[in-house]
Amino acid sequence: MRYDLVIFDNDGVLVDSEPISNTLLAGYLTELGHPTTYEESVRDYMGSAMHRIHELVEERSGQRLPVGFDETFHARVFAAFQAELEAVVGAADVLKGLVAAGVPYCVASSGSHERIRVGHRKTGLDAWFRDEIVFSAEDVGRGKPWPDLFLHAAERMGVAPERCVVVEDSRLGVQAALAAGMDVYGFTAMTPEEKLAGAKGFFGRMDELPAILGT
Repeated sequence: MRYDLVIFDNDGVLVDSEPISNTLLAGYLTELGHPTTYEESVRDYMGSAMHRIHELVEERSGQRLPVGFDETFHARVFAAFQAELEAVVGAADVLKGLVAAGVPYCVASSGSHERIRVGHRKTGLDAWFRDEIVFSAEDVGRGKPWPDLFLHAAERMGVAPERCVVVEDSRLGVQAALAAGMDVYGFTAMTPEEKLAGAKGFFGRMDELPAILGT
């Protein structure tokens, strides 16, 4: 194993949530007078923290999203998660392999702690994640593409950034990992390689990851 810590993104890497959340986000923004397609939501917001959505909408339209936007959006997402969400195929097997090999891992997500936990409970991945190895952009206040979240996770896990590897599926996440001085591998199940520029390598199925990591 060439790394001392594996840091997983959550949405799209561990739980197959991106199609659900981006469909709902595009619909809600359109409903509020900011026409957005699913494809535009994926392009502009996938992998980002909620504050980035507010910032981009205000930058483009000159209008602020309403008070309560986050709460309404999350309520819709959580309801959809309960009905539809599944783990990414092979994610649990990767985690099982890391445990067997004694390799530390954690999750560092742009989503809130509540969103992470709702998804993990629905998919059964909560069995693999104690509270102390779950990190959210809420913990640092400034999400991806800034490096703060990944650096925070590494510090809390007691591992130097250069000894960490990040598993990401978004452009913003890859940028954040590189800014943190970490190697990053791009998961291309939903995002093409050219949108994950800078990643050390790419893989399209979770069962390919152990060989990449050397576990």
